[in-house]
Amino acid sequence: MNISELSLKRPVLATVFNLLLILFGGVGFSFLALRDYPAIDPPIISVSTAYTGANADVIENQITEPLEKQINGIPGIRSITSSSSLGSSNITVEFNLDVDLEAAASDVRDKVGQGVRSLPQDIDAPPVVAKSDANSDNILILAVTSRTKSLLDLSDYAENNLQQRFQTINGVSAVNIFGQKRFAMRLWLDPSKMDAYNVSFTDVQNALNAENVEVPAGKIYGGKTELTIRTMARFTTEQQFRDLILREDKTGIVRLGDVARVVLGPESYEQSWKVNGAYAVGLAIVPQPGSNYVQIAEEFYKRLAEVQKENKADIQMRVLTDNTKIVRNSIDEVIETLLISFGLVVLVIFFFFRNWLIALRPLIDIPISLIATFFVMYLAGFTINILTLLGIVLATGLVVDDGIVVTENIFRKLEEGMDIRKAALEGSKEIFFAVISTSLTLAVVFLPVIFLQGFTGRLFREFGVVVAGAVLISAFVSLTITPVLNVALHREGRATASFTTAPSPSLRAWKTPTGGWSAAFCACAAWRG
Repeated sequence: MNISELSLKRPVLATVFNLLLILFGGVGFSFLALRDYPAIDPPIISVSTAYTGANADVIENQITEPLEKQINGIPGIRSITSSSSLGSSNITVEFNLDVDLEAAASDVRDKVGQGVRSLPQDIDAPPVVAKSDANSDNILILAVTSRTKSLLDLSDYAENNLQQRFQTINGVSAVNIFGQKRFAMRLWLDPSKMDAYNVSFTDVQNALNAENVEVPAGKIYGGKTELTIRTMARFTTEQQFRDLILREDKTGIVRLGDVARVVLGPESYEQSWKVNGAYAVGLAIVPQPGSNYVQIAEEFYKRLAEVQKENKADIQMRVLTDNTKIVRNSIDEVIETLLISFGLVVLVIFFFFRNWLIALRPLIDIPISLIATFFVMYLAGFTINILTLLGIVLATGLVVDDGIVVTENIFRKLEEGMDIRKAALEGSKEIFFAVISTSLTLAVVFLPVIFLQGFTGRLFREFGVVVAGAVLISAFVSLTITPVLNVALHREGRATASFTTAPSPSLRAWKTPTGGWSAAFCACAAWRG
């Protein structure tokens, strides 16, 4: 007893199986992430070292090159890139795709730990080893500008309002800020005045470290009272910094304001960000690996609308970049292509069968097969992207083949005079192994893509699995629900037409239950005449 015979004897069982395919496919689809391309995450490790005040040559010779020599001995490295700039060194190590990320990070930490001994002793902090995401590109960039507010005020608004609002979006890894200017107390020391007061740079540094601190002061107990003491020792205003005592002796008191100009200004003047020639602050949304880009964008626009509604100041916010539009356009094009494919399949089947009910019947096979394919994608850890959508479109024409073959063979048995149940049983049983072998052949053609190595293999692996999975599912659908549907339609009198010999020996006509010739045959006969 094959699966088609079992389905005809237990039509409810066959129906339940196909409904389960739709159910599992729908559940899998709800968990799939939407992105532009498949997630290709090569192991990438970054090593960052800060050395304040050192120029690029010192950074390269004393930090970058010694660390690179240590890291070069790690097996499985694909490439090493480094950059040495004022006060910082950055090394990016990319490993081969088959290398485990955790093992790669551990190896880099060990080698960096060995190379720390050759680095300058006065570096700000030990090198920081971090795992990087190759796909951590910005998907949304928001520009914040204002005609009346300063860049410092815009930076403060972006950090304390916008960044906090967008950071909590589900699936967002980070919200980076471009062109930010943080508030800082800038001390412009005057060398001539320092010489006049006999004050050195070390005296200023020591005074700041000793006075501009806030340490726990303990508690005061008395009777039934307990008070916590806080020492208000950190400076917050310009005047407090000016009044800082640098030196006190018999000659008098030297304060910081005597030898320096104290100004509350931006932390750095070296970097800025402009939009249309005007200074602005930008916020970039970075997604987590495997997150749903479209959902992030929808929530982002929703919260942006709320922020703009609440904003009463002269602050303009404009989205400069939205990479999710590619995914949205791809989905729209796939939907349009699927509709066109459905229509063409129906027209082609109607051209041969001359019956709309039979022509529309493959529309049952196509949704079941394609929807169930989403569950295969979910099990394999894939995402909805351009290549998987391409596989869905290509599979639209493949998943209907088995159903057409089974239906045609059943109607061929009807022509021979069999009743519908026997025709469905014999017709599906006769081509059972033909359908299985055909589907397996199509699946095997696409499955070798899985074994491709490198980025090409990772890129097209999802495409091959989607097409192969859809074809195999269509074989199951055609051998279970297709015979059952043919029997049901025939018994209801909606598909009782059969092929019979037409008066013209060169034509075959479609005879309806009433015995009249169909309009399609009449048109065809008129064309032949």
